[in-house]
Amino acid sequence: MSKAKRTDPRSPASHAADSHDLIRVHGARENNLRDISIEIPKRRLTVFTGVSGSGKSSLVFNTIAAESQRMINETYSAFVQGFMPTMARPDVDVLDGLTTVITVDQSRMGADPRSTVGTATDAHAMLRILFSRLAKPHIGPPSAYSFNTASVRASGGITVERGSAKTKTVKATYQRTGGMCTRCEGRGTVSDIDLTQLYDDSKSLAEGAFTIPGWKSDSQWTVQTYAQSGFVDPDKPIRQYTKKEMQAFLYGEPVKVKVNGINLTYEGLIPKIQKSFLSKDKEALQPHIRAFVERAVTFTTCPECDGTRLSEGARSSKIKRKSIADLCAMEIRDLAEWVRDLEEASVAPLLASLRQTLDSFVEIGLGYLALDRPAGTLSGGEAQRVKMIRHLGSSLTDVTYVFDEPTAGLHPHDIQRMNDLLLRLRDKGNTVLVVEHKPEMIAIADHVVDLGPGAGQAGGTVCFEGPLEGLRASGTITGRHLDDRAAVKETVRKSTGALEIRGATANNLRKVDVDIPLGVLTVITGVAGSGKSSLVHGSVPTDAGVISVDQSPIKGSRRSNPATYTGLLDPIRKAFAKANGVKPALFSANSEGACPTCNGAGVIYTDLGMMAGVSTTCEDCEGKRFDASVLDYRLGGRDISEVLAMPVAEAEEFFGSGEAHTPAAHKILERLVDVGLGYLTIGQPLTTLSGGERQRLKLATHMGDKGGVYILDEPTTGLHLADVEQLLGLLDRLVDSGKSVIVVEHHQAVMAHADWIIDLGPGAGHDGGRIVFEGTPEQLVAARSTVTGEHLAAYVGR
Repeated sequence: MSKAKRTDPRSPASHAADSHDLIRVHGARENNLRDISIEIPKRRLTVFTGVSGSGKSSLVFNTIAAESQRMINETYSAFVQGFMPTMARPDVDVLDGLTTVITVDQSRMGADPRSTVGTATDAHAMLRILFSRLAKPHIGPPSAYSFNTASVRASGGITVERGSAKTKTVKATYQRTGGMCTRCEGRGTVSDIDLTQLYDDSKSLAEGAFTIPGWKSDSQWTVQTYAQSGFVDPDKPIRQYTKKEMQAFLYGEPVKVKVNGINLTYEGLIPKIQKSFLSKDKEALQPHIRAFVERAVTFTTCPECDGTRLSEGARSSKIKRKSIADLCAMEIRDLAEWVRDLEEASVAPLLASLRQTLDSFVEIGLGYLALDRPAGTLSGGEAQRVKMIRHLGSSLTDVTYVFDEPTAGLHPHDIQRMNDLLLRLRDKGNTVLVVEHKPEMIAIADHVVDLGPGAGQAGGTVCFEGPLEGLRASGTITGRHLDDRAAVKETVRKSTGALEIRGATANNLRKVDVDIPLGVLTVITGVAGSGKSSLVHGSVPTDAGVISVDQSPIKGSRRSNPATYTGLLDPIRKAFAKANGVKPALFSANSEGACPTCNGAGVIYTDLGMMAGVSTTCEDCEGKRFDASVLDYRLGGRDISEVLAMPVAEAEEFFGSGEAHTPAAHKILERLVDVGLGYLTIGQPLTTLSGGERQRLKLATHMGDKGGVYILDEPTTGLHLADVEQLLGLLDRLVDSGKSVIVVEHHQAVMAHADWIIDLGPGAGHDGGRIVFEGTPEQLVAARSTVTGEHLAAYVGR
């Protein structure tokens, strides 16, 4: 009996479906892209590189990923699309061969004080279900173990419609058991407010008693609400208030009052401050507001829940003598072992899913975290890896994963582990697109796309695409710098003093005693989670004249630009006003000088409901944002719109001499050139800047602050290999000018260039928190006594 022959599905005969093995991009013009066309192989790992601002993110995120998301959104009904964010089609002629894109970027996780690593990854939700099924004593459903859910109990009459228009009132009782601690409302900390920082009690409200940022103006609505509320005498010094007046002033319940004919809500000062400032994560506040909060408010661990955020009932319910608070406080690698030892057939699927999630944390190098770690305290690299967790065990294939510098925040020791994870995603049949600068990650690419040749207007073209060896021989900036290796500094500077830290115990630090030398370039290094940030940000005395430049994102709308962010616009407006004898407010597109048609936006936005809105250049101002009469005023032969269109380097020359000479503006522009942002236009919206550009913009702004000690948190993040050399020159200039520079960094070039290295470890979490080396880079390389020493020695070729 003969068998029918089966056709091998892998036979060489081509199938029409096999012709779609490329993502084709033709005519991309998003942001600074210059009509580029490119073909990206599917089911391969492609690395996009180039100097910061060359157009990598514009191509990968703003064109390929954005169009994939937009097309997926269009598959939903118009009703559903009405509830989704509208997305405009990227400025590109043809995009062909797209697959579903999953974006894993470096945007910080929610800064809400109740958001933790556990709530952000569903691990906490699975633990809550586990406890609601197995814990003794049983206290209720999963919500009974949630610190975001308050217990609610209510009863009363409700109206029920029965039959034809008949109604009946019946008694009903509603009850929900939550796990929130009532004292701290699930935050884990309680605040004590210093009243002397809120007002000067020797003054009356009419005399400007408030010392709260933004509350000093008599015309400010909040101040007027207190002054005209009728609860207090606005002309009487606060220290003379009666007991009744003081109670109403500090703790009054919300009530409607009429101020200048307008209905406003009056509320006591303490609850007002709590809602305005303390309900937000401190790290997310503006610098001057954060300084006020740190000065006026003392945060202490909640005495009722001992910082666990949970009610007594939730803490008393246990599995194997462990409460859910105990498990969330454990390092995830230890928690994974505890869950692995738990055998219960009734919840087997839940345990399997929880084990997989916790094992993914360990596999990705985050086993040192705890589930109760606030999400807002994660670095950009940690946040990105936490987002990766839900994709590691995914069964999806033929998906395009897009990563934004996945090595950010990783010690060289951990980069190989990240490489293995990306290759695993690729080998499952997925397309992996990575924006990256590190040579270790470029080395594993199947395909490399190098954009440039420069940044901003000098970039936006494809300089090279092909294999790694071709990149080395291409002669592009990336190709030339790919094998750059900094040499260990032969002679180091001598310290002029020391910043003493004694008995540091923040987070995982183990009573660390260390002297950080002053007057030199000091690098703090160690594997991720070893305690570097805890040492620098949590233990360095705040009264030591410290200027800290961290990785928190720059906040700004499309109306914000380098000129407004750095304070450069103020001296420019004053110079224009003085030269023309008019008010400075005329030269602001957000104030009196704005074009009345577009309100200073430069474009007219048309909302089309569930479809993408349309923006068209304003016909009256032609996108210049200013009223026509304002453009008649000139300084040095240029109007204000022409000045805002200047690159930083050109503006530095313009304001450095001649008729437009403005020392205050010139000083700020010099700092922008120093950090390598000479190519940016000073009026370019902040929303169009890359991550590396924003980091350097922040650094340039802080260089004008008065202080003797600079703390920089991974300043090489987002920087190309060629830009790192410029950064090292900037750090040298800061030290040579008499400053002390402390850098938390993993980049070997920065380590090799240091005068002094402090290495923490030896591992992460409870395996770290110790000083494992102090000395010069030469001594570290010679000793090879730590993981960092081994990698630095390999880097410099020893």
